[in-house]
Amino acid sequence: MIPLVDVKAQYAPLIPELKERFSDVLESGRFIFGPEVEAFEREAAAYLGVPHAIGVANGTDALVLSLEAMGIGRGDEVICPSFTFFATAEAIARVGATPVFADIDPVTLNLDPDDVAARITERTRAIMPVHLFGRPAPLAELAALGLPLLEDAAQAFGADGIATTGVCSTFSFFPTKNLFALGDGGLVASTDDEVADTVRRLRFHGSRDKKTFELVGANSRLDAIQAAALRVFLPHLAGWNQSRREGAARYAALGLGEVVELPLDEPGHVYHMFVVRTPERDRLAAALGEAGVSCAAYYSTPVHLQPAMRSLGWEPGSLPETERAAAENLALPLWGGITEEVQERVVAAVTASGSVPVV
Repeated sequence: MIPLVDVKAQYAPLIPELKERFSDVLESGRFIFGPEVEAFEREAAAYLGVPHAIGVANGTDALVLSLEAMGIGRGDEVICPSFTFFATAEAIARVGATPVFADIDPVTLNLDPDDVAARITERTRAIMPVHLFGRPAPLAELAALGLPLLEDAAQAFGADGIATTGVCSTFSFFPTKNLFALGDGGLVASTDDEVADTVRRLRFHGSRDKKTFELVGANSRLDAIQAAALRVFLPHLAGWNQSRREGAARYAALGLGEVVELPLDEPGHVYHMFVVRTPERDRLAAALGEAGVSCAAYYSTPVHLQPAMRSLGWEPGSLPETERAAAENLALPLWGGITEEVQERVVAAVTASGSVPVV
């Protein structure tokens, strides 16, 4: 079976170095915060080009803590996409604010700035773009709307142009991400000194020193073992991302675009997932499963139609491009280091299915 993502193929050559780093952590006896976490935060901030990077327990916590640090809460609205993982809107609801969903561009699948502009009210406190599947959202156009941006960059570490426009940018290090940990982990990157300081306190029960508690915070810390792994992986990220881009280009060169609609390539896209579209998505998925090729339909029930969001009053048809993408998208195998032989097998299976592109 060809996997959707082969994480082990990426980290296997690095196992000796990982063991050495883990041994250093074991010898140090420092498992919470400490030099590995501090070093990774410095290295991540430098990589992203931001003054602050704060390690947290996971990507969802990164969103929640960022919203709280930006002062967003009950009575406020935050505009976000519905074609995204549930955590995007869940984080907004968890701080007591209301997620307001905007539709997406049918080509990029990222927020449509014109639709965002139409949904701004006097209660709107921020816009939360998602860099979906590794493609940077239109940050300049969204920033021009005059509201703070909180970038959900969980799927886009290393993508060009992210993290420096928003007040905060949040990342997940779930094991399938471009930059991944060997378990859960997350990061808040910030361009704002005060917001970053607040996130640092919030992640540790609202305290700077474990004695004085200035805020009601959370227990959300990136542990030293995961930071050590991330420090091993970070220098390889640019190469892994370039390999993903080469794999995406190879799919096009192998003729995949003749049977399904390919994702639009553009500079900065790091292809967290390689997502094609076809109105025959379900039939194609079944055929690929029979052929031994893993695939996945993402966000088939968009967030605005999920049971947990029912009280907000959204109905089917409210976000037409979102709902069409939810019915037509399918992720095909791609990872850093995928081989041409594997991709040829994937293309052969898709072609044999008789699928057709989106018209």
